Amino acid sequence: MLSLDSVSVLMVWTAIAIYALAFIAYAVDLARRSDAAVQVKDARARELVAAGGASTIDAVRAEEADAEVALKARPSQRPRLMWARIGTSLTVLAFLFHLVATVLRGIAAERVPWANMYEFAMTGTLLIVAVYLAVLIRYDLRFLGTFITGLIVVLLGAVMVGQIYVEVVPLMDPLKSVWLVIHVFVASLATALFALAFGLSIMQLLQARRERRAIAAAEAGQPKSAGFLRTLPSADTLESLAYRFAIVGFIFWTFTLIAGAIWANDAWGRYWGFDTKEVWTFVIWVLYAGYIHARATRGWRGTRSAWLSIIGFVAVIFNFTVVNMFFDGLHAYSGL
Repeated sequence: MLSLDSVSVLMVWTAIAIYALAFIAYAVDLARRSDAAVQVKDARARELVAAGGASTIDAVRAEEADAEVALKARPSQRPRLMWARIGTSLTVLAFLFHLVATVLRGIAAERVPWANMYEFAMTGTLLIVAVYLAVLIRYDLRFLGTFITGLIVVLLGAVMVGQIYVEVVPLMDPLKSVWLVIHVFVASLATALFALAFGLSIMQLLQARRERRAIAAAEAGQPKSAGFLRTLPSADTLESLAYRFAIVGFIFWTFTLIAGAIWANDAWGRYWGFDTKEVWTFVIWVLYAGYIHARATRGWRGTRSAWLSIIGFVAVIFNFTVVNMFFDGLHAYSGL
């Protein structure tokens, strides 16, 4: 008879397979809806130019306005894009399998399921999907579906095939604390928000590049290039959304840093010891603090802002992977 942990592993593999199907559905959606949307917007652009004497640049701006409206539309008022709906439905289904796998791991271990690298990866990726699905209620971010599901497939797949899985074992003494529940969960939630900001920042860079080319082409009287980016909000809107998610994530990460110091004092008798994990947690905090401060007070917007967001998330992934696997220290709880 299979143990609860074995069933959990089976559920993880099932979730990975369904996430992969969702990734394909979202990719098909981007390919198909861009063509249909571009045809509609081209027709509207011709109407604007013919009726009001508007310039082709005005038509480009009209595209952006349409995308802003679609972004904030209620779920019932959004375009009924079949492949996007399939992708979202598959993502929800995969999330349920993922959730069951995580819960079963916790029941098998008789504790919270985030005490080692394998479990943190399982919980962290679960929260990324949870935050994405929750945000869909307020914003139509289905264009991020390929990024989110692709990221989950890569991270979870790497965990399962990279021999990171570990059997359920008793907790080390320093981990037997209420701070394990609070500190690690909040860190996982912050990571999920940073992941959304990361995806939006990548889209921002792509959209800013397309907008520059579209305006240049419009001024030259050349046809505009098609593509799914024409159905997305403007680069400024994407940047603003990324900034909001990063701010909330930064608040949670600040709590993570403070809670970690309190826990360290309880476990080892000091608040700070320049352990590798502690240093990288602080480095990530500095990167996002710099991103928020620079954008708010120094006018670092556009491409530079996006790159700061991207670098910050790369540091998060580095902290989770390389630091956990290759650096010794008091935080060596990967279980490997």
